[in-house]
Amino acid sequence: MKKIVFFDIDGTLVTEDEFKIIPDSTRRALSKARENGNLLFVNTGRTRFIVGDEIRELGFDGFICGCGTYIEIGGEERFYSDLSHEFCRETAAQLRECGCIPVYERRDTLFFERMFDEHPSINLFRSVFLDSSIPTDRFSDEEDFSFDKFVIFTDENTDMLRFRELIGKNFSIIDRGGGFYENVPLGCSKATGIERVLKMYGIPIENAYAIGDSMNDLPMLKAVPNSIAMGGGEALYPYVAYVTAPILEDGIEQALAHYGII
Repeated sequence: MKKIVFFDIDGTLVTEDEFKIIPDSTRRALSKARENGNLLFVNTGRTRFIVGDEIRELGFDGFICGCGTYIEIGGEERFYSDLSHEFCRETAAQLRECGCIPVYERRDTLFFERMFDEHPSINLFRSVFLDSSIPTDRFSDEEDFSFDKFVIFTDENTDMLRFRELIGKNFSIIDRGGGFYENVPLGCSKATGIERVLKMYGIPIENAYAIGDSMNDLPMLKAVPNSIAMGGGEALYPYVAYVTAPILEDGIEQALAHYGII
């Protein structure tokens, strides 16, 4: 029975800095794992269009994107959690009521709020994507506005109690630290993405592996018995079955070798 491995991107496959390094050992390990007949999936909070060619060229069998809101296998869409235009408009109004600074993420684009167009947090967020030629000039008042998930920045004007009361009814709220929150529709997560993929392939849970580096990977890691934390992701250590080396110290290769995948 073949094994299936789910990988986070940032801090796991690619260094989480301005250099965005994919170690040669990672490329070598992924290639060998596929040669051995195993399935490899990306499982990321990034929406589909932000998963660039540098990741796709590594040869994955499929992609779970947007924290389980989208699944693609062999270049074909297999699942998509489509939120209605009306629901997205209502949510945006609630965020304005709470004084949040949002970025709305859809599988094909990003949307911003005009009132925060020059906010320092938004400028910093945009700077991450400018070098990748990803458009950052769309807004929530446009006719085709909708989203799959969203993130918010907070400041002294944000009412977090009200935010949790309103948004918590429909979204899982993930505290990423530093006043930054990732928000995913209830019923979707990195864990539900794994469950759906395993069902599609008929692979038992004991043959599933997941590798991540930060707390937004916790649902994915809790979903499988063979959970792996990258070295440096100390917050995850109490929750995983194995801790591998850091990304630049051949962590992916070490983890796959430890479990006999390569």
